[in-house]
Amino acid sequence: MVKRAIISVSDKTGIIEFAKELSDMGVEIISTGGTAKTLIDAGIKVVSISDVTGFPECLDGRVKTLHPNIFAGILAMRDRKEHMDTLEELNINTIDMVVVNLYPFKETIEKDGVLLEEAIENIDIGGPSMLRAAAKNYKAVTVITDPADYGMILTQLKETGEVNEKTRFKLAAKVFNHTAHYDSLIANYLWEKADMEKYPQLLTLTFEKAQDLRYGENPHQQAAYYKDPLKTVGMLHNAEQLNGKELSYNNINDANAALELLKEFNEPACVAIKHANPCGVGIGENIFEAYKKAYEGDPVSIFGGIVAVNEEVDASTAEEMAKIFLEIIIAPSYSDDALKILKEKKNLRVLKLDSIKFRPEKAFELKRVSGGLLVQDSDYADFSIEDIKYVTVKKPTEEQMKDLLFAWKVVKHVKSNAIVIAKDGKTLGIGPGQTNRIWSAQMSIDRAGEQVKGAVMASDAFFPFSDVAEAAANAGLSAIIQPGGSIRDEDSIEACNKAGIAMIFTGMRHFKH
Repeated sequence: MVKRAIISVSDKTGIIEFAKELSDMGVEIISTGGTAKTLIDAGIKVVSISDVTGFPECLDGRVKTLHPNIFAGILAMRDRKEHMDTLEELNINTIDMVVVNLYPFKETIEKDGVLLEEAIENIDIGGPSMLRAAAKNYKAVTVITDPADYGMILTQLKETGEVNEKTRFKLAAKVFNHTAHYDSLIANYLWEKADMEKYPQLLTLTFEKAQDLRYGENPHQQAAYYKDPLKTVGMLHNAEQLNGKELSYNNINDANAALELLKEFNEPACVAIKHANPCGVGIGENIFEAYKKAYEGDPVSIFGGIVAVNEEVDASTAEEMAKIFLEIIIAPSYSDDALKILKEKKNLRVLKLDSIKFRPEKAFELKRVSGGLLVQDSDYADFSIEDIKYVTVKKPTEEQMKDLLFAWKVVKHVKSNAIVIAKDGKTLGIGPGQTNRIWSAQMSIDRAGEQVKGAVMASDAFFPFSDVAEAAANAGLSAIIQPGGSIRDEDSIEACNKAGIAMIFTGMRHFKH
C-alpha cells in the first residue's frame, strides 16, 4: 500500500500526470525545490521536504533530503518490530515510494565550453542516496527513476492497490544499473580532467543501448547495439537512416569497418566492405570516380556489401550504385535526385552521417575474452615520410609512391595476415586473414589478374621469408611497402633487387586480429 511518496526529478517528463494520479488515490506527496513548484503550479497538493525534516533546504539546495526523517522513513523494514517502534518513538513516518531522477550530469558535460565547476555542480548527491536506499528496501518501497515506468506503476496501483514485489525488485535492479552508469560517467570525466594515467587500476566503462537487434552474427544469437554515451561526433549511432529496414549486428560491424577505413582519406574516397574486410577501395577527383574504382576493384565481392563515401552522393553516382545489390550506403549527404534514385530500392539502407571524416584524438578498442577484457589504443598512428627506409637499389617513382601510401592505408584495415595490391588509386587484389603471408599474397595476386603487372603491394607486417617478394617479382609487381624488421630482411631485399622491384620499409606494422 502506497501512502507517502517523495518526488524529486530533474527530468519532469510525465511527472505532473503521474503525481496527479497518485494524489487522486490519496497518496501524500513530498517534494523538493523545482519539482515542488512544478507540482504546486499544476494544482497538486505537496508537502515540502522542509516540513518533513524540520530543517530548511540550504547551501543553494545542496542539502535538502539528507536527513534521518527521510532515510529512516525509506529504509525501515516494515516487518521488523524494532524498526517500526523506532520510527514511532522518533515520530517518523514511512515513505513507500521514491520517484527520483538525477541532476543532468551527462547533458551538462556535453555542452560546448562547459567549465569543470558547472560539471561538478551537476553531480547529484541526495538523489543517488535516496534511490539506493529505496532499492535496498525494495520489499517495502517502490523506487522509480525512469518516466517510462509511470504508466505500469499506475496500472498496478489501480488494479490491486499496490505494486507487486516482483515489479519492485525489477525496479530496484534498474536503480543500481542507473546509478552505476551515472557514477561511471562522472568517474571517467573527472579521471580525464585530472590528467591521470591512461589505463586506471579500476576500469569503469558504461554504455547506453542504441537499439535491440533482430539477432547477432547468426539467427540463433541474441544481440543489441550499445553506444558510448560521451562519443557523439562521427560515430555510427549518430547516422540518420533515410531508407531501408533496420540495421543488423553484421551490418553495424561492417559499417563500422567501412567508416574506420574511410577516415584514412581526405580526398574523395569510396570504401566497399564485405564481412568486415575491404573488398574494394578507390580515390579520385570526385565521388563518382572513387566509387567506380572501388567497384572495379572487385565487382564480385561488392555485391551485397557496404559502401561508404566521404563526400555527397550525386545522381550519377547513385545511378551506378543502384545497378547492383548493396546492403548499406553511408555518406555525409545526398542530392535530392540521388536520394530519390536510392529510395527506389526498398531494402537498401541509406545512412547519412554529417561528420563522417571526424576521427577522435583519443580512442580505445575493447575486445572481450573469457573472464576479461583487452583494451588498447585505436590504431590511428602512422609513420612520417621521414621514417621511410629505401632498402632496394631501385627507388619508387612519384606515381608508385602515391599508390604505395594508398595501399598502406588500406592494408591496416584488412585482417592479418594482410596483403593489398593497388594501382592508380584503386585496389586490385586484397588477401585477408590467412594463417601465413604467402597465401594472402597469392590470393591478392590471383585476384588482381592481368592488372597486377606494374601495380604495387602493401603488407601489414614484415616478410619472414623471401617467398612473398619472389611471388611479387613473378607476378610483375613494381614496388612494395612493408614494415621491415625480420631477421631475414636481406633475403627479401635481394629478391627485389634481382627483379628490379622497389621496396620501402615503414618501421611500423598494422596487425588487425
